[in-house]
Amino acid sequence: MEISEFAGAKVALFLGDQLLVIRRDDRPDIPWPDHLDLPGGGRDPGETPEECVVRETREEVGLTVRADQLILVRAYERPNGLMVFFAAHLPAAAVEQVVLGDEGQGWMLMDPEVFAAHAETVPHFRAQVLTYLARARADVPVS
Repeated sequence: MEISEFAGAKVALFLGDQLLVIRRDDRPDIPWPDHLDLPGGGRDPGETPEECVVRETREEVGLTVRADQLILVRAYERPNGLMVFFAAHLPAAAVEQVVLGDEGQGWMLMDPEVFAAHAETVPHFRAQVLTYLARARADVPVS
């Protein structure tokens, strides 16, 4: 992907048919404290969107997602800059390798529609997940 200026990247990471979800820390100094989040985060200098989300996923939940496993969903503007949203699918057995990093209160697997409808989901990720699901189910290329 040729996006050179972006603030960060996130991934809807499916383990089997379930979405890997992180419960954000409950601190007043972060956006969306105690909400349901997805792996990913801010860009380190020089990273591509793929490198950013691969690194963040490894740091946050201990899973390795290869760049060739990432499906670009879309790039969209947020107050802090352009964000790049991906989806990726790993086997359900990958759940055995999940290890929570030093951010977040915990992790869980959720049905993606439940995540999108949940009152505690970070709001701007609802639309991203639903967009991906709709396109994937309709077998429409995402980009």
